[in-house]
Amino acid sequence: MSSEIALQAIDLVKYFPTGSSGILGRPTDLVQAVDGVSFTLAAGKTLGIVGESGCGKSTLARLVTRLIDPSSGSVILDGVDITTLSGKALREMRRKLQMIFQDPYSSLNPRHSIGQIIGDPMRIQGIVTKGNEKAEVQDLMQRVGLNPEHYNRYPHEFSGGQRQRIGIARALSLRPSVIVADEPVSALDVSIQAQILNLLENLQKDLGLSFVFIAHDLSVVRHIADQVA
Repeated sequence: MSSEIALQAIDLVKYFPTGSSGILGRPTDLVQAVDGVSFTLAAGKTLGIVGESGCGKSTLARLVTRLIDPSSGSVILDGVDITTLSGKALREMRRKLQMIFQDPYSSLNPRHSIGQIIGDPMRIQGIVTKGNEKAEVQDLMQRVGLNPEHYNRYPHEFSGGQRQRIGIARALSLRPSVIVADEPVSALDVSIQAQILNLLENLQKDLGLSFVFIAHDLSVVRHIADQVA
């Protein structure tokens, strides 16, 4: 078992305001969505996080990936507390840490082609140039089980399982070392769930990825996780 740490969360806490009053509009009440969560993800492994709906799993995923800021606590990636980063340093961090979202129907921009959805992050981050962008995107499409010839199609032309494959390809486009998967199969039919789980396992073996896999279904997590929290 690898002793190298890919990602570590330390005492993560998140409060959300529930209302405001007074001249300054200060919050009157706070709801604690995440309460002192800590975990350690070993390199090349999958850590499963299980919990019922509404317990703060998706909030935790967004905290770990810095889509939202914690009220307190730390997230350590490559020895750096990413909760302290901003600007260029934060953008560079996002190349290493990506997210697969729960709902493949709403997580893709309907106005963008698949080529844009997967290719734009690569171009913005300087991973590809305009000249080789299409070939790189089509390689990723093939890797996740999509037809490369569908490069110019739009999200509405794909099934739910295919859309989640697009989301996975988008997450892979920046060549991350860690991926946080937030309920990535919960919106899919059972037969499609198995296909996506097998895809993630194969990608992990091929690319040496580390996963935080969040779900409410313990049987799904047991299928893919090396450790369950």
